[in-house]
Amino acid sequence: MVGASLMEGAPALWGLFLSAFISSTLAPGGSEAVLALLVGQGAHDPAVLIGVATVGNTLGALTTWGLGWWTGLKFPADSPADPRRHRAVLAVRRWGVPLLLLSWLPIVGDGFCFAAGWLRLPFWSSLLAMGLGKLVRYGLIAGALLI
Repeated sequence: MVGASLMEGAPALWGLFLSAFISSTLAPGGSEAVLALLVGQGAHDPAVLIGVATVGNTLGALTTWGLGWWTGLKFPADSPADPRRHRAVLAVRRWGVPLLLLSWLPIVGDGFCFAAGWLRLPFWSSLLAMGLGKLVRYGLIAGALLI
């Protein structure tokens, strides 16, 4: 039943949005599995599902970017104590905004977003790169299930 009204499918879409948002913050999540389940059910337009997951995941990444920016107010990015953050800071310094296309990667992607905020990478460029990377990832997941 592709084309179910948004009101009928709202709980599923909100669940996907929340799963995607949480998956893209420093907390673990499984938005790919939620997307796969909903695509498999066929009750929603896959483009809507991809859009909802992308927006939720991008807003979660933006939240992590904001936490990095906020942390930079108190602690300089020159010498992070956590070795994982140190590696992320070095990678973001080297590659800049384009590295945020990989912000969807498990574990390191959150670090890239945090480091980008901490290093004060440009907001709009960061948002665009994070969103584009996440859109491609969710599109590939949904596309693989529809083949």
